[in-house]
Amino acid sequence: MKKILLLGDEAIALGAINAGLSGVYAYPGTPSTEVTEYIQKNPVAKERHIHSRWSTNEKTAMEAALGMSYMGKRAMVCMKHVGLNVCMDPFVNSGMTGVNGGVVVLVADDPSMHSSQDEQDSRYLGAFAMIPVLEPSTQQEAYDMMAYAFDLSEKQKTPVLMRVVTRMAHSRAVVEVAEEARPQNEMNFNSEAKDWVLLPGNARRKNDILCAKQADFEEESMSAGWNKVEAGGVNLGIVCSGIAYNYVKEVLAADETLADQCYVLKISQYPLPKETIATMCGHCANVLVIEDGQPFIEEKMVGLLPQAEWEICGRLTGHLPRTGELTPDSVAEGIKRCLAEVMELEYEPTAPETVPQIVAPRPPALCQGCGHRSVYEALNLVIAEYENARVFGDIGCYTLGFLPPFRTLSSCVDMGASITMAKGAADAGLHPSVAVIGDSTFTHSGMTGLLDAINENANITVVISDNLTTAMTGGQDSAGLNKYEQICIGLGADPAHVRVVVPLPKNMDEITQVIREEIEYNGVSIIIPRRECLQTLARHLKEKKNK
Repeated sequence: MKKILLLGDEAIALGAINAGLSGVYAYPGTPSTEVTEYIQKNPVAKERHIHSRWSTNEKTAMEAALGMSYMGKRAMVCMKHVGLNVCMDPFVNSGMTGVNGGVVVLVADDPSMHSSQDEQDSRYLGAFAMIPVLEPSTQQEAYDMMAYAFDLSEKQKTPVLMRVVTRMAHSRAVVEVAEEARPQNEMNFNSEAKDWVLLPGNARRKNDILCAKQADFEEESMSAGWNKVEAGGVNLGIVCSGIAYNYVKEVLAADETLADQCYVLKISQYPLPKETIATMCGHCANVLVIEDGQPFIEEKMVGLLPQAEWEICGRLTGHLPRTGELTPDSVAEGIKRCLAEVMELEYEPTAPETVPQIVAPRPPALCQGCGHRSVYEALNLVIAEYENARVFGDIGCYTLGFLPPFRTLSSCVDMGASITMAKGAADAGLHPSVAVIGDSTFTHSGMTGLLDAINENANITVVISDNLTTAMTGGQDSAGLNKYEQICIGLGADPAHVRVVVPLPKNMDEITQVIREEIEYNGVSIIIPRRECLQTLARHLKEKKNK
């Protein structure tokens, strides 16, 4: 064994490589991106020819991983929490078909929405798909769990979801790792093809099998050793999971008086171990659930325990903040408040420390010189000529066009939504109706919306702002690099109304003229402003210089 300083994402990636991984499939999304990037750069992964090229979106990633699994190989799928929504169809159905080679679905949730649209908690979707869920509390656990996750997947013939949060994914710790990696699986055909065909007759049979496995999954949860009891006092039982376990340990280590009164149960594997929870509650006067994300465990426990005997405290009861990330301070306050209630003492909240504001906060902004800036400047000049123009936005750097100084966008809901929302607005009678979407987002989930618009000849103008990369997540290659005109024409767009411009201030007259002409065209028109992202350009120039 050797010790390495690793991000949580990197510990997961190395754990997967050392567990005999044959392929990782992913679409970049913070805070999950570094898992795939680590595998792409790892020399062992290169030597073993582990597949690590980015997928077009999370749905195609999940489907490709299943294809590799059906051939007997171990595969991992990586995404952020909202990406799991994109691949829900194959994800849920994979619980029904089962797997051959192990499949681990790594999902990185983003409490407090540092770079996301919502605070979705992926544990709910793991339970919805009726598959086992793992949630490491440390980087060491994240590494160690990968081998177990693949073994569990192959033992139970089911995919396994591993959930981490931003603080776990992006914090570092020393991790003890194996010197050598496990051999990859040989290709095999141990499963029968009928297991993978969800015609109603097969689906009903497979659904019965999946439901029958739930007892096995719970037994694994109780016996595998990831869920741990740390017996202590009996005044307060603390049930915690993931990164929140670290906060609990920090708070109790700093205050022996609190530690002497608390009985801690760490949850790292789901389904919840009901017997273990019942045993803990049998010792304790009250229960506090501490989890980063939504109140998943808390809601489950409300159904598990007779309420006359225990009050279950947590986010739902106001003992912890209902939204956002937990902190050691908020955890300490929750523990102190619960203990005060149990012991019938008066509770005095600790006044938050006032931190002097040394530097004024500054909202995010597009880079100076970014091509998106010229796009929004030109759009604003043109749409100001219309009384009720609307510009529908999408997910990417260019979403910052909603903020000053541009204030161009009217909406931003999910990946690929701009085109279909613009179409719906045009269907309602809006003119002009404009969509702004990035190059990578377009291939991720914008092409089908464009096909709908073309099929109905919707009166919309689509701006595919092409900076030749997936800039928001670090500069990964876009799936449709240098193919966007051909894609649009192939979908049926009129070639005369698929136009490319170079978004530079000196070209503003040309850009605004093109926008005016295409807005006035009665049908689907597409404008592709194309100029490389400044960040990736600087990187490419540096790489060229170093060579």
